[in-house]
Amino acid sequence: MTDPSSPSSARSAAPLPLAAVWSGPDSGFALTPRPRPELAPGEVLVRIELATICGSDLHTLSGDRPTPTPTVLGHEAVGIVEEVAGSVRTVDGRLVEPGGRVTWTIGTSCGSCRRCLRGVPQKCTAVRKYGHEAITGRWGLNGCFATHCHLVGGTGLVTVPEALPAAVAAPANCATATVVCASRRAELSAGDSVIVTGCGMLGLTAIAYARELGAEHVVACDIDGKRREMALEFGATAVCDPSELAEHALKYGADVVIELSGNSRAVQSALDIVGMDGRVALVGSVSPGPEVRFEPNTFVRNLSHIVGSHNYTVDDLAEAIRFLAGTPAQDLFAGLVSDPLPLTDIDAAVTAAREGIVPRIALHMD
Repeated sequence: MTDPSSPSSARSAAPLPLAAVWSGPDSGFALTPRPRPELAPGEVLVRIELATICGSDLHTLSGDRPTPTPTVLGHEAVGIVEEVAGSVRTVDGRLVEPGGRVTWTIGTSCGSCRRCLRGVPQKCTAVRKYGHEAITGRWGLNGCFATHCHLVGGTGLVTVPEALPAAVAAPANCATATVVCASRRAELSAGDSVIVTGCGMLGLTAIAYARELGAEHVVACDIDGKRREMALEFGATAVCDPSELAEHALKYGADVVIELSGNSRAVQSALDIVGMDGRVALVGSVSPGPEVRFEPNTFVRNLSHIVGSHNYTVDDLAEAIRFLAGTPAQDLFAGLVSDPLPLTDIDAAVTAAREGIVPRIALHMD
């Protein structure tokens, strides 16, 4: 006879996880109970505390980004560990145990392919990305628009401090970690003059992070006046619209240009204004767009650098959480996220996200 107090009995008595399964633009979401997964060694089941709707989720929902279906979308989240199979540790070596509060990398990495060994595990040849994959027989909770998420082997985990508000922590494993990675790839350091083009959530994060790193000047450029006002609140020393960008770069310098809008004209401007021995980090261009002009003589003579930056490593995610836990702008970051809607109102949440009420619409799972 099974002991009713045993972990297996408690597990079988627990309610089934609920997921917002998406089957394409024509079919939309269906709230569907999913079986609790049988964890393999090295895997973790987390209960989602809060998830946020990212711009890339909206691109998928509108049909602008191919995504296999049916799937569970969502990759920005913070969660509470419910089950662990075997010995699993966070990036700083702490043992992952039930009750722990964590966030995780958007994708997995094998740790042994050439890309992983060369320091770009986010481009692992065997990567699987949360919120981007079709449901399979044993991976039915593979995104964050659900009460639970099944973290498979090769996922990087980071402890989230209890004092860090969920609204601040949830976007860390996309927006904040992406900014950290781009800043590192551009070798942003104290004393730099930084230009940030595009002042959505990524841009505002880049401003605050550059200031923490000791940037001497941070110029924020956006076509939207309200976003420029917010950029000043997040620490920009000057703001401008695109027509004034060259003038501001000349006045303040452009040691590092972080392009986050993905607009081809903004990309062109970034290449045009970068200073002597300066670095351009292209981040926003994540889908095909018009070509831009590139004149190599100028870059050769100016000792210029261009880097592409996409996703991040688990070390970047750990740095993102460290930054968010300590930044004096924490209340400002919380203000970029809506009051949470329940998972059962996911259609209303998507509508609000499309209307741009705030940069991130939040979902809670209770």
